[in-house]
Amino acid sequence: MPALISPSILSADFANLERDLQRIAGADLVHVDVMDNHFVPNLTLGLPVVQRIAEVSPVPVDVHLMIDDADRWAPEYARAGAASVTFHAEATQAPVRLARELREMGVRAGLALRPASPVEPFLDLLTELDMILVMTVEPGFGGQSFIEGMLPKIARTRAAIDAAGTGTWLQVDGGISRATIARVAQAGADVFVAGSAVYGADDIAAEIAALRDLATLTWA
Repeated sequence: MPALISPSILSADFANLERDLQRIAGADLVHVDVMDNHFVPNLTLGLPVVQRIAEVSPVPVDVHLMIDDADRWAPEYARAGAASVTFHAEATQAPVRLARELREMGVRAGLALRPASPVEPFLDLLTELDMILVMTVEPGFGGQSFIEGMLPKIARTRAAIDAAGTGTWLQVDGGISRATIARVAQAGADVFVAGSAVYGADDIAAEIAALRDLATLTWA
């Protein structure tokens, strides 16, 4: 599959959110971080805002839930219009049941892992998942530095996906920029979340294209 770029609106101007959504029309997805100030020490937005984002976004909405009780809330974000809902392994009691429920609702089911959480306990579940998200910063805040030590974890995840033949997407979130995306792509990621690198650029459309090209050229 081609490299997919999913700009994070965590770095957008929340007072001009519809404008900033239109500015990433050349992206493949829009990454929407939902935080509850419990699972992570930050508070962002909830269901009504996500529903409105889904109504006006020019690209599919990729929701990343950094919240407690994902089993209860993840299906609500599917109903709100998300095309993809990713929940944290650390915040769910029944990941397979939840992934199946999301898929039955017609959305992609993703499983996210904090940097310190090993991926190995979940590799046998690849047939149940549409995406695995490897966090390369501690979840909760944008603009953090990329954790280089996550590259082997990304590579192990890619090897397991290829061996299983499931076609599961491998997303990476945290510190993605022109300086890091080639190494992340080489390790095996194919979906890239970039916040400050995109919204901090003078030409957002050109930055999205440049990031996609850097990732794709790494595979050539």
